[in-house]
Amino acid sequence: AGASVVTNFALGPGQAALTRHLIERIGHIVALEIDRDLAASLRTEFPPERLSLIIGDALDFDWSAISGTLRIVGNLPYNISSPLLFALMPIAGRVRDQHFMLQKEVVDRMVASPGSRTYGRLSVMLQSRYRLTKLFDVGPGAFRPAPEVTSSIVRMQPLTVALHPAADAQRFAQVVSAAFGQRRKTLRNALAELASIDVI
Repeated sequence: AGASVVTNFALGPGQAALTRHLIERIGHIVALEIDRDLAASLRTEFPPERLSLIIGDALDFDWSAISGTLRIVGNLPYNISSPLLFALMPIAGRVRDQHFMLQKEVVDRMVASPGSRTYGRLSVMLQSRYRLTKLFDVGPGAFRPAPEVTSSIVRMQPLTVALHPAADAQRFAQVVSAAFGQRRKTLRNALAELASIDVI
């Protein structure tokens, strides 16, 4: 029965510019906010039946504390976007979809095709677990103050079965990281520290 429950989850609601509209549309949101002052303001504006607020760091959050199937949305901080996306991968089996606003260059790397200049570690890791769709760009003028970069919205839908199922997920991540760590190296040399030359 628990699997049928859908929890709408917002990462970093901030001043609720987006979260406010989500609450109006679907009625209730669970949100994780690291800033205590912003959290206090949110609790003043929204009653618990409209916003269930958790104070904490998304990188350290225990997702097992949230029941049911998750739909996650957020305007992710650019400085921790990649670590946060990787931190969410272990719970992909419990997620219906994720919609994030990220720096355009990050989204372009996420959805890049093999062989393209932007294809790399982020592309391989995320595409192994999600179907990724870049939806649209958001210009600097949509923000106050306006940033110096363009943002993009990406949809992440977990694959029923991982594209490249790995017996050891941590080892897979190490191999991918080593393979793309120094692009000027041959793949043979890049992986030399992880396996013998005969294996490579």
